[in-house]
Amino acid sequence: MSSNDADAEASGAPRQRIVRVPGARRAKLTPAPGTTVEPVKGDATAEPAAEPTERGPNDDRMRRDVPPHW
Repeated sequence: MSSNDADAEASGAPRQRIVRVPGARRAKLTPAPGTTVEPVKGDATAEPAAEPTERGPNDDRMRRDVPPHW
């Protein structure tokens, strides 16, 4: 156990835990203290970013340019 782990256990502060998932390549973390796993209602219905009203000197050229095909 590292000194950081010992400090956290000594302080009694709740922490995220690593949960190993059988058959998965990655482990998962438990939710952080003070958070919820439900998505925020505004996240799914957020409006897309509006077009900027001001145009810079290179905007037209950048919109015409086509990326190279590898």
